[in-house]
Amino acid sequence: MDLQSELARFGPAADFRPVSVVDAQAYCRRLAESHYENFTVVSRLFPRRLYQHLCNVYAYCRWADDLADESTREQAIELLDWWQRELDAVYAGESRHPVFVALRETIQQFMLPREPLADLLTAFRRDQAQQRYETLDELLSYCDKSANPVGRIVLFLGNSASDENIQLSDSICTGLQLANFWQDVKRDYDNGRIYIPREFCQVRGWNEAQFAAGQCDDAFRELLAPLVATAERQIEAGSELIRRVNRDLRLPIRVFAAGGRAVLAAIRKNRYDVWSHRPTVGRLLKLRILASAVVQSAWWQ
Repeated sequence: MDLQSELARFGPAADFRPVSVVDAQAYCRRLAESHYENFTVVSRLFPRRLYQHLCNVYAYCRWADDLADESTREQAIELLDWWQRELDAVYAGESRHPVFVALRETIQQFMLPREPLADLLTAFRRDQAQQRYETLDELLSYCDKSANPVGRIVLFLGNSASDENIQLSDSICTGLQLANFWQDVKRDYDNGRIYIPREFCQVRGWNEAQFAAGQCDDAFRELLAPLVATAERQIEAGSELIRRVNRDLRLPIRVFAAGGRAVLAAIRKNRYDVWSHRPTVGRLLKLRILASAVVQSAWWQ
């Protein structure tokens, strides 16, 4: 998304008329389909009736993410505060921005609460102030606002948002985000962030200089191994969710969980060397994961 162009059209200083629901939904579809190459693939795991609502939620997240990432720190905070006011307005029955005109339909149809949408903004604000984490608990508190709300939103769209299901979903989403952190240690460091908690680094004698050098040694392997295991335990701890949700959600949840486990397996196979080569899941393995998930989901229906 060209943020500056979109801010000129629909930003806090822009003078525009409220759009119709039809036009707002079309805007969200264009944003989802043209700015995230995996969106179409992921959305096909869900029933077609949820497609527009997934686009609406994606457009909300896309705007928030770009407001946080494509501005100076001071500007990002101001723009996220504006986005928060737009969110508050839609829950007060008012909407003008095309994303919120479309999102209002989703909120009303699925009784989607404000909290998970607001939590995402809390995480984006935290990103502006924090690039290092002292403890694993501190990192998990970040996941609770950045990853877990996405799973909660999906549960509401799938009419499966019981308290027990939310807890299981939180576990899977946290595990998936941790897997992404360990996969992207180098990429995140290059962008100024270290998600590996300092308490783990200190035990293995890793410091900022060694992150800058970016070489995988035995100390780093011993550092990353228990963190990979933690991510795997989180995903496994939520696996019961697949049997508990409505059938519409079983396939995507099964695929997401299997994909996370595959990333962790790739890290192990690469002997925890995430510096010289980013561990990824190949196309053939992705197809196998999808095929297995389809078969298992059909079996449990």
